Amino acid sequence: MTLRNQLDDIDLKILDIISKNARIPFKDVASEVGVSRAAVHQRVNRMIDLNVIVGSGYHIDPKKIDYKTCTYIGIFLEKGSLYSTVTENLKLIPEVVECHYTTGQYAIFVKVYAKDNEDLRDILSDKIQKINGVASTETFISLDETFKREVPIF
Repeated sequence: MTLRNQLDDIDLKILDIISKNARIPFKDVASEVGVSRAAVHQRVNRMIDLNVIVGSGYHIDPKKIDYKTCTYIGIFLEKGSLYSTVTENLKLIPEVVECHYTTGQYAIFVKVYAKDNEDLRDILSDKIQKINGVASTETFISLDETFKREVPIF
């Protein structure tokens, strides 16, 4: 049984609503779904316990706090067995905001925010490329984030 099978239509409606607006009051969610506010609260807590809903907080626009350069970096490893060691070191670099173990050309693909191109150069040459096990990198600068969204619920 998949986790999706543990969620009923009410759970999915709640997820759909809060994925579009995480700050919506539970009373408004309850009204839209047709259940009590307590039921929404219980269901959200259950979905948190099931790790369907992960994390909480606010999304910060990096540009508003002077991180003007968004970059994706493909990382080639000296050996695939160094993946865990390299990712532990990548976690120590605050500008690395996402890290993915991938198939294809790169072993690791990361998303990095830098204040500008000079800062990016420093992050690459002084931090990422100095990690033991990193053979080389390939960098892609994002010119614009056209949109960002959650996966569809329905």
